[in-house]
Amino acid sequence: MTTAQRRGLLPQERDDHYMRLKDAHVVATKTLLEVRENIRVAVEAQAMICIYGATGHGKSLAVNASLRELAPALTRRIRFQARPTTRGLRYELFHALELPGRPPPQPIEFDRVLRAALDEPKVLVCDEAQWLSKHCFEYLRYLWDDSDTGLTIIFTGGNGCFETLQSEPMLESRVYTWQEIPRMPLAEVQTVVPAFHPLWADADPALIAVCDQEAAHGNFRAWAKITHQLLGGLAATGRTRVDEDLLRWAYSKLPRRGTRC
Repeated sequence: MTTAQRRGLLPQERDDHYMRLKDAHVVATKTLLEVRENIRVAVEAQAMICIYGATGHGKSLAVNASLRELAPALTRRIRFQARPTTRGLRYELFHALELPGRPPPQPIEFDRVLRAALDEPKVLVCDEAQWLSKHCFEYLRYLWDDSDTGLTIIFTGGNGCFETLQSEPMLESRVYTWQEIPRMPLAEVQTVVPAFHPLWADADPALIAVCDQEAAHGNFRAWAKITHQLLGGLAATGRTRVDEDLLRWAYSKLPRRGTRC
């Protein structure tokens, strides 16, 4: 299936990890299990939920992995990188729902078509929800409030997502569950990272601790970046194991700005 054909669908599993990191595994962390349970309840209740947190903490991976297990056929995704209009939101929903023909030219007819398509249960993931405007939130609330629709809405987003949704009282009051995705604490890192990728399976726990404290800071994406760099470094040098010199070379390529990875 091409990228165009996958518009609105869950991404393939190979896309879960940063730069499609080869041999990386999805690890059932405490946070991922909590996400899966919150999504399970939301789908069952056809509720709105919000899953938010800083960039790189694993929100998208946890949501995508959970929905592949719980509701793959029902899930549709929309994502914006800039603030859309309500008209733009309607068009995005039209394509995500894979509706036939051309989008209706008039808003009233457009709304009728979308509501009809939502007669059957659907799970809508609104990724990067902090970009949605007040009017877009009101429109999604209008679709969700319709008693004839069977809509579950999962808002996800990074910096500013929580504050944006909280600032819309009519929407905020309808959100059933709020879950923040935190950075991994060091104790969890030392359990999760060896299971995340074979490169770390036999690594010295002290080396993993040094890397996390000096560079990765419990950020999943940072760990994926470092792992990717190390695989290239091992191939280039002919080494078979990660040592401290190679490790410091790998994470010297990360920005020295805390957890922004």
